Amino acid sequence: MRRRLFTSATLAAAHLAALREVSAQPAGRIHRLGLLHPDMEGGVASGLKAQTLLTAPMRDLGYIEGQNLTVEKRYAHGNVDRLLGLARELVALQVDVIVAVSTSAVLAAKDATRTIPIVFLSNGDPVAAGIVPSLANSVGNVTGVVIAPGGSLANKRVELLKECVPRAARVALLWPDSPSAGPHLQVDETRTAATALGLAFDVVVVRDRDYAQAFATIAALRPPVHALVVGATPFFLRDRKEIVLLAAKHRLPAVYEWPRQVKEGGLISYGANEVETYERVASYVDRIFKGAKPIDLPIWQPSKLHLVINLATARTLGLTVAQSLLLRADEVIE
Repeated sequence: MRRRLFTSATLAAAHLAALREVSAQPAGRIHRLGLLHPDMEGGVASGLKAQTLLTAPMRDLGYIEGQNLTVEKRYAHGNVDRLLGLARELVALQVDVIVAVSTSAVLAAKDATRTIPIVFLSNGDPVAAGIVPSLANSVGNVTGVVIAPGGSLANKRVELLKECVPRAARVALLWPDSPSAGPHLQVDETRTAATALGLAFDVVVVRDRDYAQAFATIAALRPPVHALVVGATPFFLRDRKEIVLLAAKHRLPAVYEWPRQVKEGGLISYGANEVETYERVASYVDRIFKGAKPIDLPIWQPSKLHLVINLATARTLGLTVAQSLLLRADEVIE
């Protein structure tokens, strides 16, 4: 059984309907959109998923690849040092708008151009990263969507994990060694949240995508780790299947950022809705195509965050999820 809140579905439908109403396109115009992503294209990579999530709402707005839309895709394949060069390639192609996914991508795009509009999608803090002066104001040629500024969902994720695993006395945060993971504010906030709940806390860094070694490190910690916070980064979304399998192997209840991670077998997720965030990105691209300036488009933050629980995983782990928590969920996977 899958259950979604009726209000969320209704709002999403209304949002799409509103977008379609303003989607009439000038005949004969071909728009050039650049996509800059730190990950890769193909397989289960988050880069390919980002492309799909973006082009679907663009199609709803009347932009069809091969007809009135060209999408130039540039993926860094996990090497953030390549992003600046890739951004410069997009600038040289004279795209109309650059969509930059992640803090590292938008910083590279900003370095590459001061004139081409940039719409970013980031789960970091754009103020701390120096992208914009405040969340109340866009700046210059940059605007975008903030999923969770400053890792501000860390506190709630730790609380939800503790509710799912009341016996937990020690938690670990899984964190990548990549510079594109951004400032360690998310790490600091997770530590603060754990300490406030009386939980011992560890950070375990994944080096060179060696998840087996990271989980072996967690398993060796004493006293034992009872639950896991999976850091909110594109890398862990990309590698979600391996992470979920290792968490199951080590019988570690874990909280994630995206529903997709829970649908792959993770225990619980709390965060923005991917479809909604990319719809907002697409709507900003549409408005810029039609003449709007980025500085006139406010930084957007989701008003609704989504809680998804995999009850089948909970049972496998021997956990009983409180009814009060299930009733608050936007989706329960049986």
